[in-house]
Amino acid sequence: MQDPGPRQEAQQMIRLIKRYGGGSRKLYDTEESRYVSLEEIAAWIRSGQELKVVDSGSDEDVTAQTLAQIIYEDHKKGNAFLPSTLLHDVIRRGSDAIAGSVEQVQATAGRVVRGAVEKLAPATGMQQELAVLRDRLADLEASLGELEATPPRKKKGSKRRQARR
Repeated sequence: MQDPGPRQEAQQMIRLIKRYGGGSRKLYDTEESRYVSLEEIAAWIRSGQELKVVDSGSDEDVTAQTLAQIIYEDHKKGNAFLPSTLLHDVIRRGSDAIAGSVEQVQATAGRVVRGAVEKLAPATGMQQELAVLRDRLADLEASLGELEATPPRKKKGSKRRQARR
């Protein structure tokens, strides 16, 4: 395997699989130096592993074909996770169908997030106002406490006013 270089090392290493020709189409994992099955490759991918599959004779990148084969095998086993409409679109329009579906999902997610943020904005403002009110209440309570602690002062001339009445 080639030296991935400093930039690639920061990312996850890409596992290299070599596909050998013939009727069997054997898959050889260069990391573990052994033949592997499509099921093993699918499990690695599901766990987050990135991989590249190359034809051993031509060095052609056959990753996409191998991944499509994994999807096909899953469908044969009854684990259909891609809707037929998407598969039809992929066949009709190729990668544009996937890009369109991804854009739809992103747009929908964006609308949901914006809606949530819009609902949170008034609540955030209310929380700030509530914090200001709490501070003012604390100041008021402190002022009242000071007034209660201070004995009342007698006003000058209060006896004179009462005598005049």
